[in-house]
Amino acid sequence: MRHRLIALTAAAALGSAVAASTSQAAELPVVYNGVLGYAQSSPTASPPGANNWSCKPPAAHPRPVILVHGTFEDMSGNWQALSPLLSNHRYCVFALNYGSYEGSGQFGIYGTGDIAKSAEQLASFVAQVRAATGAARVDLVGHSQGGMMPRYYLKFLGGAKYVHALVGLSPSNHGTTVDGMFTLANLLGASSFFGILCPACEQQDVGSAFLTKLNAGKDTVPGIQYTVIQSANDEVVTPYTSAFLSGANVTNTLLQSQCILDQGEHLSAPYDHIADTDVLNALDPLHKIAPACTPVLPVAGG
Repeated sequence: MRHRLIALTAAAALGSAVAASTSQAAELPVVYNGVLGYAQSSPTASPPGANNWSCKPPAAHPRPVILVHGTFEDMSGNWQALSPLLSNHRYCVFALNYGSYEGSGQFGIYGTGDIAKSAEQLASFVAQVRAATGAARVDLVGHSQGGMMPRYYLKFLGGAKYVHALVGLSPSNHGTTVDGMFTLANLLGASSFFGILCPACEQQDVGSAFLTKLNAGKDTVPGIQYTVIQSANDEVVTPYTSAFLSGANVTNTLLQSQCILDQGEHLSAPYDHIADTDVLNALDPLHKIAPACTPVLPVAGG
């Protein structure tokens, strides 16, 4: 389903490096290239470093990290950079596929079903991770819908008791225009799943009943640390500022304010080395790493 995206950006893929982020032994390769990463999409495969159910969180990183993919995506394609990066930094990393609708998961297309039901799937997965690891709380990192949907879990399904931090990469927190969702569907070759085959698409439109309920009152719930990492070039979450949250426990980060060479957009966000460093810093603010201000390409990332 991703062949159109791969063909359009093959040149960028050839010039991309496969990198690892730490000097520790037996590191996993970190694929800072969205073209190569999204090509890994699979209905069942876990991203590298994720879903080791025997993993016990070390004292330095006591909370497991759960990765939550975006609309039309899957855990394998979305997390070929962040999952191994976090694993290399000795986090226990977990990822799930959620939101299959009318059999879309058979084609590697997830995140299309009713968002409230997807939040219930996330709640079940968090319970599984906590039971396996013995951790009282987890941290959540999500892309696009995956950065917004957990807020429903936190606000309406009791998730605030079990989550310490939510980090969103280009999250659709306050919705997007219809054009934005069409753009995403076309880029990922999933346009046939739009409309009646994608309830989550309509729910992410600005002013939808779902978003009106989600954002009624305050954007946040007490006790959670929220981080939003967004690009001014986002062509899917439009306007890009709709990703940002309000609240005392919120950090909103604009990538171009950190580095003018970062020309990444929506799809490149999980493969953006600057954004990924921001994720590490959000999860471990006492040991921050300065992001390298080197070029990031649209779609491909870097």
